[in-house]
Amino acid sequence: MKTIVFAGLVMFGTALSVQAAPIVISGTAADIAGITVLRDAFRTQIGGGTVAGANGSFGGLRREINWDGVPDMFSAPNNLPGNFFNVNSPRGVILSTPGTGLQVSANAAVGPIDFGNINATYPQEFAPFSAQKLFTSLGSNITDVTFFVPGTALPATTSAFGSIFSDVNLAGSSIQFFDLLNNSLGSFAVPFLAGSENFSFLGVKFDTAVVNRVRITTGTAALGAGVNDGGGTDVAVMDDFLYAEPTAVPEPGSLILLGTGAIGIATRLRRRSNKRRD
Repeated sequence: MKTIVFAGLVMFGTALSVQAAPIVISGTAADIAGITVLRDAFRTQIGGGTVAGANGSFGGLRREINWDGVPDMFSAPNNLPGNFFNVNSPRGVILSTPGTGLQVSANAAVGPIDFGNINATYPQEFAPFSAQKLFTSLGSNITDVTFFVPGTALPATTSAFGSIFSDVNLAGSSIQFFDLLNNSLGSFAVPFLAGSENFSFLGVKFDTAVVNRVRITTGTAALGAGVNDGGGTDVAVMDDFLYAEPTAVPEPGSLILLGTGAIGIATRLRRRSNKRRD
């Protein structure tokens, strides 16, 4: 029995990973107006209205995070709890990093903007898309976003995820997508543009809800007091996240049935193929 269950789950996981070519929307812009066009194109792909409901929900089809509603107690120089957007403002994501923490930049009335609390040069490098807060990981340039049914501990999947980035100047930034079994669904490069206070956008939409986690790599180095942008070093941060509404993962029994069904179909096709050869 255990062998059958395991095989069924593997078949299901493999089936989830077999997708039509995803839709990718990406590009760069020197200003907010230019990147808004790309943001809106991705919004259209995901669907939903233009007016957000409770907890960043748009018509039950997509959610967005723009960081600006994060209170001062969870903004720089303080760190952001990784579960903020599944507990305090339930949008169905938990954030993590292999580094030392996560941070949202401060409002000008409270402290240095654009992570000037970390490095005094950063306000001349970064610019917010939606005023005035930005987001970064600390001690690492890697951020993981894992999806849950909003406000619960139930694992979820989504069909699409995208982000606006500030000041991606070199190759190296990317978003990698993973399914429920931690299989990679592909890694997609964030486009880059020389200069400062500019924007990049990358959004990827799959044909079904197969994404359980995304890993975002920003720039070539983590932010730091002695880490300045330029030469072979690229520091970059994030602004708005956009993603399709997280949907509940089927119960284990359903997974087994789906996996068993996939095995049955494969067996029948194999038998038909063998009969044709005979």
